[in-house]
Amino acid sequence: MKLPSIALGFFLASHQASGFSTNLLSSSSITKQSSTSSLNVFSVSGSTGTGEGWIDPSAPVNSAASLKKTLDEALKGSTFKKRISILGSTGSIGTQTLDIVDACPDNFVVDALSAGNNAKLMADQVMKYSPKVASLSTPEAAAELKTLLKERGCTNMPEIVHGAEGIVEAATVGSADTVVTGIVGAAGLLPTIEAIKLGKDIALANKETLISGGPVINPLVEKHGINMLPADSEHSAIFQCLQGVPPGGLRRVILTASGGAFRDFSKDELFKMCEEDPRAVQKKATTHPNWDMGAKITLDSATMMNKGLEVIEAHYLFGASYDDIDIVIHPQSIVHSMVETQDTSCIAQLGWADMRLPIVYSVSWPHRLKMPYKPLNLAEIGSLTFKAPDTEKYPCIALAYEAGKKGGTMTAVLNAANEAANEMFREDVGLGFLDIPKLIEGAMEAHKEDFKVDDVTLDDILNCDAWAREYVAENTKNVVKAPILST
Repeated sequence: MKLPSIALGFFLASHQASGFSTNLLSSSSITKQSSTSSLNVFSVSGSTGTGEGWIDPSAPVNSAASLKKTLDEALKGSTFKKRISILGSTGSIGTQTLDIVDACPDNFVVDALSAGNNAKLMADQVMKYSPKVASLSTPEAAAELKTLLKERGCTNMPEIVHGAEGIVEAATVGSADTVVTGIVGAAGLLPTIEAIKLGKDIALANKETLISGGPVINPLVEKHGINMLPADSEHSAIFQCLQGVPPGGLRRVILTASGGAFRDFSKDELFKMCEEDPRAVQKKATTHPNWDMGAKITLDSATMMNKGLEVIEAHYLFGASYDDIDIVIHPQSIVHSMVETQDTSCIAQLGWADMRLPIVYSVSWPHRLKMPYKPLNLAEIGSLTFKAPDTEKYPCIALAYEAGKKGGTMTAVLNAANEAANEMFREDVGLGFLDIPKLIEGAMEAHKEDFKVDDVTLDDILNCDAWAREYVAENTKNVVKAPILST
């Protein structure tokens, strides 16, 4: 991919409000004509000048309303106090969010925590942060938590709940105004929807919320006027770069990617290794070269499906057409993503590979809190490099673009099939690295018979999610015997 001249710079400003523009203008930025002149008040988003393929964003960007609300909020100053609920509190996103709470105790109060089965760590968190609600996955884990808290003499016992209902209860606790969605997979969809219905802002770290649920989520964001605030590195970078960009000023989104575990392998080298030493491939695929992330996301990075999913998420967050969302490999992971404006300038957000940076902006936006982190030193880095991704080496990228352009329920099938294949690969049931895209492609092809693009409901999404997982489970034995996916 040929990049225009890149002006790497920090664009520090502010943002907020629902990205939808009420009666002022649509976020696709309709060109208005003056009655006395042909001066365009607002440009049309995108590279073609037509706005084709662009939609209303779920993030508070690209509209007059979001600019105004951002400014109003920013001028209130940084002495705010937010009450937060953290879904996935014992995982990577959750523990780093709590690090931020520790660093800024005057700005944040923890009202609810939910996690998997790590009752011991949850007990530590409850004793420290005194949430009103604590949820774990199973009744056994919840019972263990209650026992641990009693043994430690907990004097402020939370309501202890469990299961899917427990996650929803944590997400909808009445006093919280922001929900950090740090749980992995489609499990984050329903609690996010319920939180939006109650008018809570979402610090979005769960990709699947928009990838699977975009057709349902975006209308809910508009209806309830909440702020969908990206908490992952790339989308936070884009969000930060868009602060102050006027409606219609966005031409193109450029997502950067580390390249994952196999970035230094050629396609032929990777395919040969998959054939001759699948154990070595499995070990390497689950180790990320730059980021400290969960197991699922680390493998998604190795297949580059994470970047394909981020393309879909960027479409729903920022409204960009798929033809105006590009991917570039950036091994240093210092430039976290970029936007190109209509004048072909590029604005980039830079920082160390530290997930706390995007998380803190998602929970403090549009403010800039003083944090005790190591400042970026470009001289220490020395050089920044970029190259186009090899879509033959990474077939998951093309599959994600295809699903995104189809829209409707196809992205839910893509996501669920990937999630199921990813899990099976990590569970060591004989699924090979190159079998992952084969299964996803097969599920997408099979779904064309029942594909739905209009009036998609939550039930449609959940049914497609369940169907795709069943498809992967049923077809695993067949796919391992199939030839390498051709692109």
